[in-house]
Amino acid sequence: MRITDALSIADLRLLAKKCLPASIFGYIDGGSEDQATVLANRRAFLRWSFLTRPLVNVENRDLCTEIFDEKFKLPFGISPMGVSSLCSFEGDLALAAAAKNVGAPFILSAASTVPLERVVKLTPNVWCQAYLPANFDVISPYLERLQKAKVKVLVVTIDVQLASTRENELRNGFSLPLRPNLRLFIGGILRPGWITRVFLKTLLLNGVPHFENFTAERGGPIINAVKGDHRSGRAAMTWEEVARIRKEWPGRLVLKGILRAEDAFRAEQIGVDGIIVSNHGGRQLDGAVSSLDALPAIVKAVPNLTVMLDGGIRRGTDVLKALALGAKCVFIGRPAMYGLGAGGEKGVLQALNIIKNEVDVDLALLGCAAISSLDQSYLTPSN
Repeated sequence: MRITDALSIADLRLLAKKCLPASIFGYIDGGSEDQATVLANRRAFLRWSFLTRPLVNVENRDLCTEIFDEKFKLPFGISPMGVSSLCSFEGDLALAAAAKNVGAPFILSAASTVPLERVVKLTPNVWCQAYLPANFDVISPYLERLQKAKVKVLVVTIDVQLASTRENELRNGFSLPLRPNLRLFIGGILRPGWITRVFLKTLLLNGVPHFENFTAERGGPIINAVKGDHRSGRAAMTWEEVARIRKEWPGRLVLKGILRAEDAFRAEQIGVDGIIVSNHGGRQLDGAVSSLDALPAIVKAVPNLTVMLDGGIRRGTDVLKALALGAKCVFIGRPAMYGLGAGGEKGVLQALNIIKNEVDVDLALLGCAAISSLDQSYLTPSN
């Protein structure tokens, strides 16, 4: 199957599985422990059914959404996903370019291997995600770096106090930092196309990739321990640090990883501009509530805050359900990475266009002419 023949995100997943070494595919595809939260994210969408409105003029449809005074052509974007360079050469740039092409928001992962300054040059409206320790000797210089690069939106992920246990990655010999081993070697040999397009090209042109954006300084190579261990100090992060970040950071501030209405309210009181309702795609605490199930109570608690969501989006109907329940925008992680692994920037663009086309058609079939008109009246709980 060619990239252009992929009709669904499921098709792209199969292509990515064929193109990537098993260890890398397992990294982007799996979750933590029993992967119960991964399944919960998908099943949550089945608990809502559409109530269609026929005889509505939907000849001209508007898929645009406005976030932080910026208009995007699509109501969904790309979530931060680390070490995308393992899927495609300079994968961070490929993700950013595809998002720019279709007019979607893109969040650059802190665990990225292309300096954020290069990504900002390509896509000036890029949002930057951060994993921050409770240490302002690290935080303050990092915020200065973002300001110098003219980043406008900072997304602080708050649900990774410690690294989760991802058994599928361990069984495949995958870890971060990446530890060369026999499983990784055999997996690479079995995917000669990946060896030439990604592995050798990266080594010949850029050398061993480094973690470029955890702090104000360049991090270590992805095959060694990160300078200053990027996880060190995260377990000590509290609302006090968030409040101080709010005072020091002049741009838009988003917290990613909120599942409680009271936490959303507290974020609003601190002055946060937006939140992303998220359980990290089922990659952190297994058994956590699905993002979609948590969404309605959060929207009700903070009606004036920009509330967004990620977790489990695979279809245009998923996008519409989340928006109808109050999300301003949703983000996709695995679908974009499937596209990236299957065909680089072209594959990411295919993933985005698949969901875009589904959103467009499904919006018309629902009997709604504009994304901005969606609300819970278009949904009913499933039996």
